[in-house]
Amino acid sequence: MRRIDLLSDEALYGAESTRAIERAASAALPAHSLMARAGLSVAQLARALSPHARCIWVACGPGNNGGDGLVAATHLHRWAQRSGRGLDVVVTLCADPAQLPPDAAQALVLARAAGVRLADAPPDDHDLAIDALLGIGRLRSATGRLADVLARLQNSTAPVLCVDLPSGLHADSGQHLLGTRQHPLPSERHTLSLLTLKPGLFTADGRDQAGHVWFDDLGVCPPVDVAVSGFLHGAPRERARPHATHKGSQGDVVVIGGQDISVNGIGMTGAAVLAARAALHAGAGRVYLCLVGADDAAGSPAWDPTSPELMFRKWSALHSSGLLEQACVVCGCGGGDAVSAVLPETLQRARALVLDADGLNAVAASPALQDALRQRFTRHQTTVLTPHPLEAARLLGSGTAAVMADRVAAAQALSERFGSICVLKGSGTVVCAPGETPRINASGNAALATAGTGDVLAGFIGAALAGPGRDSSMLLRVADAVHHHGWLADRWVDHSKTSGSCATLTADALARGTSPC
Repeated sequence: MRRIDLLSDEALYGAESTRAIERAASAALPAHSLMARAGLSVAQLARALSPHARCIWVACGPGNNGGDGLVAATHLHRWAQRSGRGLDVVVTLCADPAQLPPDAAQALVLARAAGVRLADAPPDDHDLAIDALLGIGRLRSATGRLADVLARLQNSTAPVLCVDLPSGLHADSGQHLLGTRQHPLPSERHTLSLLTLKPGLFTADGRDQAGHVWFDDLGVCPPVDVAVSGFLHGAPRERARPHATHKGSQGDVVVIGGQDISVNGIGMTGAAVLAARAALHAGAGRVYLCLVGADDAAGSPAWDPTSPELMFRKWSALHSSGLLEQACVVCGCGGGDAVSAVLPETLQRARALVLDADGLNAVAASPALQDALRQRFTRHQTTVLTPHPLEAARLLGSGTAAVMADRVAAAQALSERFGSICVLKGSGTVVCAPGETPRINASGNAALATAGTGDVLAGFIGAALAGPGRDSSMLLRVADAVHHHGWLADRWVDHSKTSGSCATLTADALARGTSPC
């Protein structure tokens, strides 16, 4: 057993793959072996998390997840008896004992024989709750007693240890049966994922529901014919620069966006400036900034006083140069209505393109631009789409709810439809490329929920694509940039906790990679 530190790459297996691994292991092992191993592992972690507990409540459901909980309860009860500790282990079983699957039925027999207390209701006061209600089986609406116990677990003020999955969480999509919570869970959460790590633990509602994730493979190695469903993407590999490096060898980034206020009274210059600053601080050799709609505007910005390294270009000068073919282009950040005029040529000429925000919205509204985007794939031009769920829904012609119902599937659909790398932003950002295994980002937190952080991410990705080594995996480059973006927010929160600061993480601070004062 080990705790997942979110720093290393981890293989993820969906529900069907997990079932295939379980079937193969069960066929090769004596009866009830997997459940015996799982229950022991749960009990050991429970004892480590709450070594001085006086009461542990084990909530068991109608499937094998409930059987794991029964085995864990039996171990905890026996250990307490042997040690003479006054630990009370209370089990509630939301199931008809006659309808339990064979392994769980055997676990119930052993629990009763050991003297484990089965109660009709949870104890009024407990030091730890073990959630063994629902596993990777088909989710259905919880009713009656099952719904009551699930609500009790969701609102528990005592720490909760979830067996394999938090009850109600979809193993593949990370969507929770009760919907996304509007407030944090009231207590510390731990999840012991058994046999495999599931994608849903790390995206959508999974990060909030699962809390600290632990993993025990139960001594089972997945068969080679079972496909990995995805990867949890950990910390990037360090890439040292050769001593003879110069700015020309670190790549050029062109940011196109930041509609001038003169276009329609709505100015969004800051979004493009943030993306450009981010590319600069992420290591791009040279960064150019083209503010759309500003060519004929009097008084439009011509330089950035806080980042004088940025080089401003009017569109008339940019499109007549070779920069579009040479650089990585980041297009759309704050582009407003004006970005539509420059998109056709940008889609045609940009060697590498990060399409963000209003650039995505313009494509979603134009079949012609969608065709131009698809044609980039046939010309072997690299494209990265960076939608949030609403932008993804517009591109797919669906709704936000449909995107959030299966974030991995939505990102894969966008990637395949447009022949692009897709970065579907949100909790557990999903990174997909056509024909490649998707990756779920392990870093980041709610500190990123401020205006402009998405523009910073676009700039980081632009710098990653512009850098040397163009033969390396573009998917990994993008995933590394996404991880770095989240890691900076994680570092900010860690620093805030240790220093007692409550400063908000602004997009400009994120772009510069600075820590709170």
